[in-house]
Amino acid sequence: MVELELTPLAVVLIMFGGLLIGVLLGYPLFFSLGAVALLVGVVTLGPAVFKILHLRILGQLYNYTFLAVPLFVFMGIMVEKSGAAEKLYDGILTTFGGVRGGLAVGTILMGTVLAACVGVVAASVTTMAVIAAPTMLKRGYEKELVCGSICAGGTLGILIPPSIMLVIYGPMAQISVGKLFMAAFMPGFLLSGLYIVYIIVRCITKPSVAPLPSEEERNVPFVTKIVALSKGLLPPAFIILAVLGSIFFGIATPTEAAAVGSVAATLLAVIYGRFNLDLLRNTSRDTLRIGAMAMAVGLGASMFTGVFLRLGGGEAVSELLLSAPGGKWGVFALTMFIIFILGMFIDWLGILFVMIPLVSPIGEAVGFDALWFAMMICINLQMSFLTPPFAYAIFYLRGLAPPEWGIETGHIIRGVIPFVVIILIGLTLCIIFPDIILWLPHQMIKF
Repeated sequence: MVELELTPLAVVLIMFGGLLIGVLLGYPLFFSLGAVALLVGVVTLGPAVFKILHLRILGQLYNYTFLAVPLFVFMGIMVEKSGAAEKLYDGILTTFGGVRGGLAVGTILMGTVLAACVGVVAASVTTMAVIAAPTMLKRGYEKELVCGSICAGGTLGILIPPSIMLVIYGPMAQISVGKLFMAAFMPGFLLSGLYIVYIIVRCITKPSVAPLPSEEERNVPFVTKIVALSKGLLPPAFIILAVLGSIFFGIATPTEAAAVGSVAATLLAVIYGRFNLDLLRNTSRDTLRIGAMAMAVGLGASMFTGVFLRLGGGEAVSELLLSAPGGKWGVFALTMFIIFILGMFIDWLGILFVMIPLVSPIGEAVGFDALWFAMMICINLQMSFLTPPFAYAIFYLRGLAPPEWGIETGHIIRGVIPFVVIILIGLTLCIIFPDIILWLPHQMIKF
């Protein structure tokens, strides 16, 4: 068999071009990744490619940290189905419903709390849309503000721990998942705070986007608000303490903490009287579906990067990035731009599995802290859920919205644009003040 020789630049163009074509044609991401790797590998490497693919797949399957993925998915789905989200929103509604724009602010707060319990964007956006959207629309909130707050708040789950993204990122970049968890807290809360500030300012400058609540809602006693909010917050706080507290204090690894969180979420469903065999069966089925999808994408991407690196594609990417003007900050800017553009077309899982093995060594080589560099990429990937054409948060909300809501795709896109700008502001602040990312991981207790 005659093997075709390709230059590193040709490898980059052919493999990424083939991947993009496969995605645009509607093929599943894992299939596009694996097919491109197999076809290019057979043509260029011959039968030797099968040994490379075999080793890459085994390495993926034997990675202990990836066991945390289905466990965190199970935990998040169980929390979603336990009824905790409804009780949390009831508390938020009682506490903030009497303030102009309070429901949109409360939606962001709900997304922040759910992010620390669920960690799955689909579950967060879906739950928030079903619970929060009808209430805000009924009270006359602008549709763009409703859509933007739901999508932005729901996507915090991919950043704030226990994020599935961070569980996958750690092994790919050889960074402690526990440290990634701690590093993500303050950026996640920063984005949440910036979202809230934007909503407050918008409601002040344009009161029509959020009508003033009724007098009855404005005069709810303070004690009633505190009691309602406490009832809503205590169950999620129990989950957060069980998972993240055990990691922070060095009691458990992320994989062990994921198992603890799964048990805690199940106990929460029992306490709320929601637990039964049907719930367990449905949660297990959804966990299997999402976990299998993540594993399939991981295997396809592992095949892709194995062939890509073997053919010298990594060298071409390194040369491209290192040739950027402006030194290490030029490299950083070009990396962020590439990640941003890829996020408009490819699922974040594919971006992680394909790009992280390529760009992480370059970031360290030019002098960036590996943890800081990783978190900047993760913050950047927040935008992948909000930027068309393949913006998953937009698809989730649009697919859920019944005709009576009157929500069109245009409302959602116009609503998320300000939040994309806010994420860019958050990235800038993390560049100027790197301790936003690095301070908390340095406080972790080790035994």
